[in-house]
Amino acid sequence: MKVLVVGNGAREHAIVSALAESPTGPHVYAYMGTKNPGIARLAKEHHIGNILNAKDVADYAVKCKANLAVIGPEAPLGAGVADALETNGVLTVGPKKIAAQIETDKTFTRRLLEKHRIDGNPRFGIYTKTEDAFDLIDELTPNVVIKPAGLTGGKGVKVQGEHLKDAEESKKYAKEILNTKIGTIPAVVVEEKLIGEEFTLQAFVDGHTVAGTPTVQDHKRAFDADVGPNTGGMGSYSDCGNLLPFLTKKDYDKAIKIMEETVKAIWKETGTPYRGFLYGQFMAGPKEPKLIEYNARLGDPEAMNILSIIDSDFTEVCERIIGGTLKRNVAFKEKATVVKYAVPAGYPDAPKNNVEIKVDEKKIKELGALVYYASVREEGRRIYTSTSRAVAVTGIANTITEAESIAEAAMTSIKGDIYHRKDIGTRNLVRSRVEHMKEIRPNA
Repeated sequence: MKVLVVGNGAREHAIVSALAESPTGPHVYAYMGTKNPGIARLAKEHHIGNILNAKDVADYAVKCKANLAVIGPEAPLGAGVADALETNGVLTVGPKKIAAQIETDKTFTRRLLEKHRIDGNPRFGIYTKTEDAFDLIDELTPNVVIKPAGLTGGKGVKVQGEHLKDAEESKKYAKEILNTKIGTIPAVVVEEKLIGEEFTLQAFVDGHTVAGTPTVQDHKRAFDADVGPNTGGMGSYSDCGNLLPFLTKKDYDKAIKIMEETVKAIWKETGTPYRGFLYGQFMAGPKEPKLIEYNARLGDPEAMNILSIIDSDFTEVCERIIGGTLKRNVAFKEKATVVKYAVPAGYPDAPKNNVEIKVDEKKIKELGALVYYASVREEGRRIYTSTSRAVAVTGIANTITEAESIAEAAMTSIKGDIYHRKDIGTRNLVRSRVEHMKEIRPNA
């Protein structure tokens, strides 16, 4: 079996690592935008190129005679890389461009749920002229979310009361989205702010079957106590089994049902089966979960939570996704996980570049953690950061608290002008989430 992985971040490092653990021993090839040292060590061969150049990726897949491909990031999906690969006979874990609209076009998602009467939508409006959005902003204030319609690298969403002071700042940001073309689609989405606790439910999808994985909670804010600017994600945690401590089985089942109905609706709407990974970001609120947004791929960092403990043969899971024979009972170890990201000083607003870091992989392994490289480069035996997230560690244990201790200890084995969030997965943080849900659901 020859498997091509497209992408070069920590998520893709986790994907390659999970494939490398497969008992079937696949040969992994990597097509990367920049060289990831962790991926390069595991792959039989790697190629550096433009991951958005669908023809080039497909040509390389044919050259290395790949049996299947796995696409990591969202941008290649939006660029039609899955379409090009399948046109060239390489079956792909990753939806075609028309189905990937579930992430690349937020207007597609909201309208899809509305048209097919799928639960989970908040109140929303879609506008191509700024002034048209003002009435809904005024009506929803202070519970307003402003979103660019297209891709923004996970940093375009702004919430009134957190990133935007009041209705006037919300209107100003809506105008900025349209005037300066923030995002890849000339539209702004105004939504009702959902109240509760966010959680991520990732799933493997073969066109009809949706196989859920353990739920994860991500942390976007840069600094401890959820303050500071939004980032690509500073870390995340999961608990033993499928549920986070503040969720119920009813929450999980409802989220799965919304995702299953969405997959059916995509097929009806586009005539194309959705095959690949589906990431649902939900808000557990006073009643049933509501959908914040979908991603057409695994999360980063959330991929590291689930792929670090997958107990099924991941290569076989990928084969079943493309073959339409996926089973719902993909197995995971009964372990908790905590992921923490090391990022360059000043990240995300004014990050330092070319910071040399030293990663003691041997020590990290001895501590019982895993290390995944993100946006770094290797020169000789030296590792340097870019201006983005650098290295992630994953602690694995029987409890979240134990996993957090392992991840935090592993962070001491990464040296350089970097920082990380120390509170992710701590007892106090998790307890605060549980207490928050008790306030929201006093009769639960």
